[in-house]
Amino acid sequence: MTANSPAEMASALGKGLLSFPVTTFRADGSFDPKGYRDNIAWACSHGPAGLFVAGGTGEFFSLTPGEVAEVVRIAVAEVGGRLPLIAPCGYGTEMAKVLARNAENAGADGLLLMPPYLTEFEREGIAAHVEAVCSATTLGVIFYNRASATIDDVTLERLCERCPNLVGIKDGAGDIEMMTRIYARIGARLTYLGGLPTAETFALPYLELGVNTYSSAIYNFLPKFALDFYAAVRRRDHATVYAALRNFVLPYVAIRRRRKGYAVSIVKAGMRLVGRDCGPVRPPLTDLTPQEMEELAALVADRH
Repeated sequence: MTANSPAEMASALGKGLLSFPVTTFRADGSFDPKGYRDNIAWACSHGPAGLFVAGGTGEFFSLTPGEVAEVVRIAVAEVGGRLPLIAPCGYGTEMAKVLARNAENAGADGLLLMPPYLTEFEREGIAAHVEAVCSATTLGVIFYNRASATIDDVTLERLCERCPNLVGIKDGAGDIEMMTRIYARIGARLTYLGGLPTAETFALPYLELGVNTYSSAIYNFLPKFALDFYAAVRRRDHATVYAALRNFVLPYVAIRRRRKGYAVSIVKAGMRLVGRDCGPVRPPLTDLTPQEMEELAALVADRH
């Protein structure tokens, strides 16, 4: 764990690109601890601003609570306080609280609060969920605004007043008006992270909304490309950004959109293509077809 306060941790995340590493599985789908530690070391070596383990790209939804705990322990040991390490928590409120406490005990620096599982709820319910998790830990909490767990500016402001350790919001909803209202109301009280699938596509417009960083899945297998792209976004180099979008990101997105769940599958496919095979995705996700692998290989070849 770093020595930073929750607010300092969140501020550090906003200063660079964020890595969301995949979780390494063996060919039979079982967790591969040794391979995972190697993958974390490789991700850290390229200099991300923060590491989010077992997030959406890390297949949090497919891991057992015991596996989540093991993933966090391995990552904490490997990172060794060099940068902020954010652990996941989610599902129902009580399970999220347990995962939050486990992560804090393991030495994580913060938490990404994933959307609750399956059920529908009102804004008052999601607010109570967030507050309960924040109260269960001293770690900084980043709320993942996605799926059914979307939040409005008034509710979020109230949560910021009640929860000092609510330090960030990762947006996976893509509601531009709401993000504008949130930033206008709350401003720099929070750190804002882009979290839409293939976040590079939205990086420039989101920068104007106060979203200084984002979760790059592409970083998993093309870290230099991802970091160069992020640097171009931050300096508002439109020509470089749009050339990269045309030549790689948008063709990559076209493959990703073909089947549900490919946002994760295509990342593991990319890692296989660059010689860093992290195993298959777990059901209910499916891996890319051989033809799609060939298409992705053509895109990756010039950039690896």
